[in-house]
Amino acid sequence: MTIAACIQMASGPNVGANLLEAERLIGLAADKDARLVVLPENFAIMGKEESDKVAVRESDEGGPIQDFLSQQAAKHGIWLVGGTVPMQASVDDKIRAACLLYDDKGKRVARYDKIHLFDVSVMDNGERYTESDTIEAGDEAVVVDTPFGRLGLAVCYDLRFPELFRTMLDQGMEIIALPSAFTAITGKAHWETLVRARAIENLCFVLAAGQGGYHVNGRETYGHSMIVDPWGNIMNELANGSGLVCAEMDLDRLNSIRRSFPCLEHRNIVCRV
Repeated sequence: MTIAACIQMASGPNVGANLLEAERLIGLAADKDARLVVLPENFAIMGKEESDKVAVRESDEGGPIQDFLSQQAAKHGIWLVGGTVPMQASVDDKIRAACLLYDDKGKRVARYDKIHLFDVSVMDNGERYTESDTIEAGDEAVVVDTPFGRLGLAVCYDLRFPELFRTMLDQGMEIIALPSAFTAITGKAHWETLVRARAIENLCFVLAAGQGGYHVNGRETYGHSMIVDPWGNIMNELANGSGLVCAEMDLDRLNSIRRSFPCLEHRNIVCRV
């Protein structure tokens, strides 16, 4: 069995301060013997303006945020899911929201660029979000081998699109890492339901690490970072504020559930078109 950890933050506009807090929480996770650690979306910057993240974007060759992730993974001997890092896009005024995976030696082994962008109006309070103004969408699902199982990477709004997770399932996915920054209103309405649904319908573990609190830009994020097992049980959860949740992932149990309740094998051919 492997101990996994989801880190929850309330990040602000100062990258250095956010990295110090991430370092503290990663250390706490390592002290609890976590071997797979997931940081939330936008862990390194939640700017006053959406364009602030463009100013600190990094190239695919490296940068301070990527160096930090590599160093932390190597220092603690953990596999680290680096939330999202603002990376260069094909145009100068946008970024790619890249979820980066580092192995326990500090080597980057996977990159997933967020596919589904949060361009919505929240009915209950009139807030409007247009991520496409500053983010360029990715177009490729990512599943990678780890010592803990086949890990699929997804980010926040992706959670609402089950077809993405079916694509990852067809690539052998057993664990989902889901860095997020759900709004307080949409989180209260849908977060738990969607996280548990993705675990249940794919019979997999979901490691959902969220932003949770109030931010300098006036935004409130929902938090409730959680680890959910393949039967949809919430194994551990943190409501609000900075902190972490840990739980043991048992792939033997996952495989037992998939054998005894073989709904994944019962998928009709029409569902795969």
